[in-house]
Amino acid sequence: MSGPVVALRYLTILPGPGGADIRQELGRAAAWFPVVGLALGLLLIGVDGVTGRLFPPLLSAVLTVTAWKVLTGGLHLDGLADCLDGLAGRDREHRLAIMRDSRIGTFGAAGLVLFLVLEVAAVADLPPPERWRVLLAAPVIARAAPPVLARLFAAARSDGQGAAFMTGVRTVGAALAVAVALVVALGALGLAGVGAALLALMAAAAVAGYLGRRLGGLTGDVLGAGVEIAELVVLLAVLGWLGAPA
Repeated sequence: MSGPVVALRYLTILPGPGGADIRQELGRAAAWFPVVGLALGLLLIGVDGVTGRLFPPLLSAVLTVTAWKVLTGGLHLDGLADCLDGLAGRDREHRLAIMRDSRIGTFGAAGLVLFLVLEVAAVADLPPPERWRVLLAAPVIARAAPPVLARLFAAARSDGQGAAFMTGVRTVGAALAVAVALVVALGALGLAGVGAALLALMAAAAVAGYLGRRLGGLTGDVLGAGVEIAELVVLLAVLGWLGAPA
């Protein structure tokens, strides 16, 4: 399968051609992750445009964020919840075992609620002239995070989807992903977008570094959590920039 198809199938619920197992092709498709993020951003702009005309800003934000998570199949939210639950583990093996468990725990549930509240509040507070720009840029920037993290850190396990992805990512692919993210950020938000993108990627790397020390490396869940962290940081960074005194 081609890189765009692999990235689309993995990162969204949108159908695409090809077989069921795409693990061995994920890493080679890393450069296309931000492009899929761009398609996702365009869909979110459409959703927000329609809901914004029909409903108050808060309800519109709730529906837009809901569409955001539904279109991605909750893939990255699941990784975030597993990482939060894993923090309660006694040691590396216990943490990894907790993260492999499909059931969500107290830390994961509470963390997801707080995270989604923050995201909804941030989207609701974005002024209309900037909201569509942020909705376009945030998914693109965040999807540059996994290939960057794959080049910065080692895998915690030798098997699994995360390990297969990290093994397949090449430096050129990660660099292209970052380049696409920065170009879109600059085009959508100017220099503030570039600053938000760099801050988001650094935040994802910081969180991944912390979790990597606790787990002995990164897993697919950590990569997913990195996407969610990066998206939220972009939203908060732009809000902070808009609210900063001139």
